[in-house]
Amino acid sequence: MPKFKTHSGAKKRFKVTGSGKLARQQANRRHYLEHKSSRITRRLASDQLVAKADVKTIKRMLGL
Repeated sequence: MPKFKTHSGAKKRFKVTGSGKLARQQANRRHYLEHKSSRITRRLASDQLVAKADVKTIKRMLGL
């Protein structure tokens, strides 16, 4: 069987935490920030864990 290549888009977007979970950035933090309240941008700054339904797919893309 040939080896799988790591998905280039996935390796830029997801990282593995120390406990083996997958972390991701939140959307809506890229542009038009002057229209968004500081409270919203602070809330969007924190990383989130990937949903349980998507973990298997993303781990395969990352070669884990």
